[in-house]
Amino acid sequence: QVQLVESGGGLVQAGGSLRLSCAASGSISSINAMGWYRQAPGKQRELVTFITSGGSTTYADFVKGRFTISRDNAKNTVYLQMNSLKPEDTAVYYCNLFRNAAWGTDWGQGTQVTVSS
Repeated sequence: QVQLVESGGGLVQAGGSLRLSCAASGSISSINAMGWYRQAPGKQRELVTFITSGGSTTYADFVKGRFTISRDNAKNTVYLQMNSLKPEDTAVYYCNLFRNAAWGTDWGQGTQVTVSS
């Protein structure tokens, strides 16, 4: 089983920044990628960005140029630097692991990000 602990969320004004962290532990061998999802009230969970073990990154169009993902493989930790935040970025942010050709079914508690206008 995998444990994922997200942190760093909070309340920020539009245009502000936050840095999220997610530490993975437990049965976490053979991680191919680590990623961030988010879920806004009344909406489905959506993939925001992910980073492979080799450092390649992919971003959803709605965060390109504003968010930056990074990871520390030695610490099994992934980060999300969020700049130029918008009210529509308000959501609970979750991290997940991509292994064996699929995103995992284990989720952490998430971290709430609220952006005020």
